[in-house]
Amino acid sequence: MKNNTNIQYRQVGDFNIPNLTIPPEEANIRLGKWGMLHKDYLLKHKKVVFTTLLTQGKLYQHCAEIENQARDMFDTLVEQMKEAVGVTKKLKEENQMEWVCRMQNIEAIAREIVNSEIIFN
Repeated sequence: MKNNTNIQYRQVGDFNIPNLTIPPEEANIRLGKWGMLHKDYLLKHKKVVFTTLLTQGKLYQHCAEIENQARDMFDTLVEQMKEAVGVTKKLKEENQMEWVCRMQNIEAIAREIVNSEIIFN
């Protein structure tokens, strides 16, 4: 069965179910941590946006763009914060435990910023 929106349907009992497939350009996109977080956020909190992107075949491309933006922002923030608080290779050589603690703290702060600015927005 076909309607006027160019979406093909199949009859299952009394219901028409759309025959949705992933476009070939979307099928090869692999999402990382940030893209999957954003996809999950859209699914749970922005259902209309999620459904629209999914039915237009643009969901994975959108999430891949978010992935790239988030990764770039995270890397930039980490580098800027390392420089601002003096986390250097010298510190790593002299006091490895202190360096690990500071890096974990910096990465946690950067994750929170990326989540609030890009992922959950």
